[in-house]
Amino acid sequence: MPETSVSHSEDHLSAFLRSEELFRSAFDHAAIGMAVALPDGRCLKVNRAFCDLVGHAEYELWMTDLRVLFHPEDRDTLLMYVEHLLAGRIPTYQMERRLVHKHGFAIWVLITAALVRDEHDRPSHLLLQVQDTTDRKRAEDQLIHDAFHDALTGLPNRALFIDHLKLAIERVRRHPDRFFAVLFLDLDRFKVINDSLGHMVGDQLLIAIARKLESCLRPGDTVARLGGDEFTILVEDLRDIDEAKGLATRIQEQLTRPFNLGGREVFTTVSIGIAPSAVGYERPEDFLRDADTAMYRAKSLGRACYEVFDRDMHARAMNRLQLETDLRRALERREMHVHYQPIVSLKNFNILGFEALLRWQHPERGLVSPEEFIATAEETGLIVPIGKWVISEACRQMKRWQTQLPVHPHLSISINISSKQFMQPDLIDHIKEVLRQTGINPHNLRLELTESVVMENVEKATGMLQQLREIGTGLSIDDFGTGYSSLSYLHRFPIDILKIDRSFVGCMTENNENLEIVRTIVMLAQNLGMEVVAEGVETKEQLALLTLLKCDSAQGYYFSRPTEAAAADILLLDTLPSDFNRRW
Repeated sequence: MPETSVSHSEDHLSAFLRSEELFRSAFDHAAIGMAVALPDGRCLKVNRAFCDLVGHAEYELWMTDLRVLFHPEDRDTLLMYVEHLLAGRIPTYQMERRLVHKHGFAIWVLITAALVRDEHDRPSHLLLQVQDTTDRKRAEDQLIHDAFHDALTGLPNRALFIDHLKLAIERVRRHPDRFFAVLFLDLDRFKVINDSLGHMVGDQLLIAIARKLESCLRPGDTVARLGGDEFTILVEDLRDIDEAKGLATRIQEQLTRPFNLGGREVFTTVSIGIAPSAVGYERPEDFLRDADTAMYRAKSLGRACYEVFDRDMHARAMNRLQLETDLRRALERREMHVHYQPIVSLKNFNILGFEALLRWQHPERGLVSPEEFIATAEETGLIVPIGKWVISEACRQMKRWQTQLPVHPHLSISINISSKQFMQPDLIDHIKEVLRQTGINPHNLRLELTESVVMENVEKATGMLQQLREIGTGLSIDDFGTGYSSLSYLHRFPIDILKIDRSFVGCMTENNENLEIVRTIVMLAQNLGMEVVAEGVETKEQLALLTLLKCDSAQGYYFSRPTEAAAADILLLDTLPSDFNRRW
């Protein structure tokens, strides 16, 4: 053999040995786990990074079937890809799966596998690269969890609840005999708790309620927080609607028990709407809408109860939506009007003033009763601009009366102030501005508030009432005796007038108990140096009793229905002081 050939062979052998040595060094010192295995899975060699990853020493893995390190749930998938690799269907594969550590916990890894063949093109061994992805996988899982769960309570959020509801709809479509229900829950008076005790206590209450709701459910049921104080529940595999009603009752019983939050007992109740799957909707949003509608119905019936959705509720909800839409345009279309009901002295039957009462002349519905739209105006916040308009309009009318009828210089105008209006920070400034623009004496303006408005936040109400008193306006408590028991606070408020609710006045002649209530209110007002006005006087008998009880003044259909300003003008002109006794 020529010397040059021998030299070339030695060079190739040397290069091969060097490459072997380099591969061995790269294999042993690689930062990621590496393993060499026979086609049947038995381990030939692993590096230190692989040993550190799975917690086994190299000698423990020698000739061990590496498949035992795969997580049982992932093993079949990995074996399928190994078979494809050995059969030559794929040149390599890469996937993220789990290995099991020596101490039993799972490790997420990115596995890259390649097949090495011998000189006869037969499978010789498998080369595996294993990279730890546990931290990244946990971060991804946390991101996914956060995307579908409420941050405060840890409950599923709207997106995840909708997804579960879609699956429930699909199951019912395939199996019509199955039955589910959606419950929509809203805490009663949560805003009062939040405002009075603070948002931290409010959050603690929401967390406590979430845990309580979870304890009421069966495995497989879903409870979610939609936001604020709204929760939804999906209950499946029900026999009938009575099971959903039973769950609603159980939840209400659980939530009526006091919650101990930082040593403070907090009480709450919940209103629940139930939408059964029997309605046959295709979209999850429809079930949520109906359950929400039923929940609002429960609130309107007094709260702390549940209602099951029916078709009539949907019709009422659509009417309410249309009413709200029309109400938003009513002011700009000049559909709102102020009517005036006289308040009459029971000493000499002079007209002392008028109460301004809002009326809505709808172009299609005709005259809409305040009972139909005031609650909607309150809920939507429209009562604030409407209320401002009423104050301005009533004060302008008062100025016209003062100018045109100088014989009535002390005539007053009484205006109802709603809860939302009363809590507006610009209420005082608006009243001052209206008084400035119209030029009427503040003493001619009387603002009427219900007991509940004043008692919702006693401290704030006291400050607001004091500011109004400093302006010079009169202050009345409307519907006295029907709201909170405010006797212990009454002396603290700068109130001028108590108005006896029509429900007491209307039954005075039939019910001695109501007569005594009216007598007590009159005596209370007199003892506190306040005037007292009786509302809803409709008969001569009622008038006689009120006169006998020394009630100061009254209003009602016996004297006059609420009238437009022009009719009130005539009423004032027709009832000059000398004619009052003849008229009434």
